[in-house]
Amino acid sequence: MNKKRIRFILMAVAAVIFISGCKQNVGTPEDNAVVEEAEEETGTLEENMLCGYSCPDLSNPFYQVLKDSIGTELENRGDPILVRDAQMDPDLQASQIQEMIDAQVDLVFLCPVDQKQITESLEALKEADIPVINLAVRVDAQDLTDAFIGSDDENAGKVCAQNLTERKPDGGKLVLVESPQNAAVNARITGFEEAVRNKGFEVVKRIDAGNTETGVKEAMTAVLAEDPRIDAVMCGDDRMAVEVLQALSDAGRNDILVYSVGGSPDVKSAMADPASPMAGVGAQSPINMGKTAVKTAAALLDGGAYEKEISVETFFINRDNLEMYGTDGWQ
Repeated sequence: MNKKRIRFILMAVAAVIFISGCKQNVGTPEDNAVVEEAEEETGTLEENMLCGYSCPDLSNPFYQVLKDSIGTELENRGDPILVRDAQMDPDLQASQIQEMIDAQVDLVFLCPVDQKQITESLEALKEADIPVINLAVRVDAQDLTDAFIGSDDENAGKVCAQNLTERKPDGGKLVLVESPQNAAVNARITGFEEAVRNKGFEVVKRIDAGNTETGVKEAMTAVLAEDPRIDAVMCGDDRMAVEVLQALSDAGRNDILVYSVGGSPDVKSAMADPASPMAGVGAQSPINMGKTAVKTAAALLDGGAYEKEISVETFFINRDNLEMYGTDGWQ
C-alpha cells in the first residue's frame, strides 16, 4: 500500500474521530464549536493538511472544547484532525505522538501532560520536520516548538483577587486550592496572591489538588473542621472549584466566597444560583484559543507571518455579567 493511500485512510479515520467527539452547547451561538454532521470534503488530497491534537485528558471540559474548536476550524478548511487523549499519562502521550509521526501529520497541536517529559517527543517531531503549536501549558523546551498559544493565566487570578478585595476590603482568611506541578495553575495562583498582598488577607491552608489521597472535597471538608473561620477559597481551575462547592454544600456553608479560573458550564450554573457561594471566575476562552491556533497553523504551513507567542484574553465573570455569557457552554 503506497503512502498516498495510507494517508488517505488515516485522514478518513481522523475525520471520524473528530466527529464522534463533538459536543453540543459549546459557547455562544456565534462562537459555537459544534459540528452536527461532516460535510463531504472537497478539493484534492494534496490540498489537505492532516493535523494531530494531543492533550492530557479529554474528560477535562477545557481540553474537550479546545479540541472541538480546533476541529471545527479545520473542517471548515476541509482538513481532518487526528485526536489522541493521553489520559494524564506522559508515557502514553509519547507513544501517541509517535503514532502521529508515523501517520505523517503535517502539524501537531500539543497540550503536554508533563512539561519536562514531553521533550523527547518534541525532539522526535523536530527530527521528522513536523511543526508544533504548544497550547495552554508551556513546555520546558520552547526552542523545540514553533508557537505558544495560552491564556493570560496570571490575569485570570488577578481579576478574581480584585473582586475579592472589593467585597472584603478589610481582608480575611483564605484557602488556596492549587497544583504546584501545573505551570498554568501556578500562574493563576501567583496572579491572585500578588493582587491580595498587603491587603489584610492571610492564607490559612493550601490544598494540593494534584497530591491529595482523598480528593479536594475531602481535603476542604477537613479544613472546615479545623478552622471554620474562612472568608474565601481561590481554586486553580473549575474542577477544583466544583469539589470545594460540594464540600461547602455538605457543611451547610454558603458564607464563604469561592473563586476559580476557567468558565465551565458547571461553575457558571452554580454561580447563577443566588444562594451559591460561587462568587466569580477568571474566564478563559478555549473556543477563541482553538480558532487562533488554526489561524496560526495555516500561516505557519503556508510560510506566512505569524506570532510565535499569543496570550488569549482572560476576563472576570460573576453574577453581574453572567447573562452575557450564558451557563450552557464555554465562552
